[in-house]
Amino acid sequence: MSAPNTILQTVRKGLLMSQDDLARALRAAGERAGDPNDASKRLVQRWEAGTTTIPRPVYARALEAVTGMPIDSLGFTGMASVERVEDDGAGGHDLMPAPSGVASAQAPPRTDTSAVRGQYSGVWLSRYEYFSSGRNATHTGSHFVVVLQHGPRLAVRSLPGSSDSPLTMDLEIDGAVVTGSWTEQTASEGYYAGARYHGAIQMLVEPTGRRIAGKWVGFGKDFDVNTGPWELVFKDASTSKATLAKYNHRP
Repeated sequence: MSAPNTILQTVRKGLLMSQDDLARALRAAGERAGDPNDASKRLVQRWEAGTTTIPRPVYARALEAVTGMPIDSLGFTGMASVERVEDDGAGGHDLMPAPSGVASAQAPPRTDTSAVRGQYSGVWLSRYEYFSSGRNATHTGSHFVVVLQHGPRLAVRSLPGSSDSPLTMDLEIDGAVVTGSWTEQTASEGYYAGARYHGAIQMLVEPTGRRIAGKWVGFGKDFDVNTGPWELVFKDASTSKATLAKYNHRP
């Protein structure tokens, strides 16, 4: 059975879009670029269910335009084994999977969920601290984020209204231990002038299951490695469009 594409689903929910909304946005992006497509709700459902793991180039370009993210970062597990080529003009929705014997660079998802302590999907408050050498002060970065869980994997994306600097996290949980990576695209008009930062993170789930806290590590502009505290605080178990709209503001 194919694993659901929780990353794409998280991105869509983070944009406050239904599956219909995303399909319409993809068609509109294609029209604006002179590269029309016939994206539909059913197509988005196939992507998110994992039954289609490789979008055709015309859809890949539209997805990149709508989400602002490279197609390789949108959770399509077959992309690592497919060369980025232009449309062949044959139409249709999707590319065929890679030939057998060609391995994907992405490891298959774990199916053993016995080490997963609880269910973590919902809206959380993300908050971390960092020291700015240029300003000689410690600052706090805060986002409301939507979390979608599939087995031990947690896909995290900030809500667009919560910050000018979009945040994504790709985490895996094993008992009380949460490990993964984070990426933040800073605001183009902010202090860091649109710089993209990323790094690793190690956290522990508190016994209540309503707070996850630990440390981040990442690089600085002077080729140094920095670290600091990071926490996720549970807010709401719902990921409905109404709930996400409720939290689509600065913390």
